[in-house]
Amino acid sequence: MTAAEGPGPASAHPAPRTRPGLVRAVSRWELVGLAINDVVGSGVYLLPAAAAALLGAASVWAVILAGLAVALLVLCFAEASTHFDEPGGGYLYTREAFGHFIGFEVGWMTWLARIASVASLSNGLALTVAYLWAPAGHGWGRIAVITVPLVILTWINVVGVKEGARAAVVLVIGKMLPLFIFVAVGFFFVRWSRVTAFHVPPSGTLGKAALLLLFAYAGFENTPAAAGEYRNPQRDVPFALLAMILIVTLSYSAVQVVALGTLPGLAQSQSPLAEAAGLFMGGAGALLLTVGAIVSIVGNVGNTTLMGPRYVFALAADGYGPRLLARVHPRHRTPANAIITQTVIALALALSGTFVQLAMLSVIARMATYLGTAAAVPVLRRRFGRRPGVFRMPGGPVIPVAAFLLTISLLASAGWKDLLAGAIGLAVGALIYRFRHEPPGEGATS
Repeated sequence: MTAAEGPGPASAHPAPRTRPGLVRAVSRWELVGLAINDVVGSGVYLLPAAAAALLGAASVWAVILAGLAVALLVLCFAEASTHFDEPGGGYLYTREAFGHFIGFEVGWMTWLARIASVASLSNGLALTVAYLWAPAGHGWGRIAVITVPLVILTWINVVGVKEGARAAVVLVIGKMLPLFIFVAVGFFFVRWSRVTAFHVPPSGTLGKAALLLLFAYAGFENTPAAAGEYRNPQRDVPFALLAMILIVTLSYSAVQVVALGTLPGLAQSQSPLAEAAGLFMGGAGALLLTVGAIVSIVGNVGNTTLMGPRYVFALAADGYGPRLLARVHPRHRTPANAIITQTVIALALALSGTFVQLAMLSVIARMATYLGTAAAVPVLRRRFGRRPGVFRMPGGPVIPVAAFLLTISLLASAGWKDLLAGAIGLAVGALIYRFRHEPPGEGATS
């Protein structure tokens, strides 16, 4: 994996190296769809009640502020991505900035986050489907609801990245349309006294609320992971990331306003958007939002099935795992072995774990790529300079430093058990690095 070529001293850039077999097939607007699909999942359907329970009417402002805060991290990924046109995302950025060990740990933790995310979302899918079909909540019904969509999405992504991207676009339309209808209709039924009844939330709830909001916005870090299969990643990844954070922040804020202003007892609701829609649109509205939640979760799982394997593919190609995982399918031109491996592990976790535990593991694990990428941006600036066409944030080091400190504060809000799980993940990664490492460049095969 290499930095993109550009003017400057030859010593400033690693020697170009290509990955045989991958096809650059994903267009700019398909990438925007992938970016939105990465973020909008179960969170938007569960966030209104959970945020209201912690923050009351202040939850509307909290959602907006969270979007602005996450935008700091998004800007870091947008700038870092313009230096590279190869797969790996945060793993690649930190490896180039800080060396192979730090890069490996970031890539390893990011992949763990992807596995935990697929598993948690699959559990959330079973819970949501159970609202319409009770057997989905237990036994063979639950197993079928978790397994069948994951197997289908795996097959789609093995067949081709273009097919995976097109499926993501269809799913993102399917998940955003119900939210648009919910906001457009519900706006006329909002009781503004509920939205403006502001009070200062207890200080003890702020850390928990911050982690909750992060989970709702998380996923953007995956967008650059498959850069080796985008038509023009250095131009299109920053555009997609910035378009995504704007669209998602506006959507989340509008949904929070309507839910808070239309549903009495929002904080106690188990299906807040479906219940709110049922009040002002009747049974059809409740059904629409329930189906929307199902599509939203399936879309998130599909995206992670596309993006996540690109991390382990990049790691294996650089000598940190079995060469089998770095092979490209001769016909479909996808990292099929990496895709199938991730699905098998995620399925085992999904069938044995719970939504909350797996979601928290995903949040803690992904902090590694946030910290690594924010810290890498100033280093990459010095190393690669200001080349034509490179996206560069204003303010010098201000935004990367703010993004780094934001992530540290979020980690400080986590419980000790969650931090311990993250530390164990890092320790396992260190052992893998020590005993599985091969010289970089020997793992990639076609």
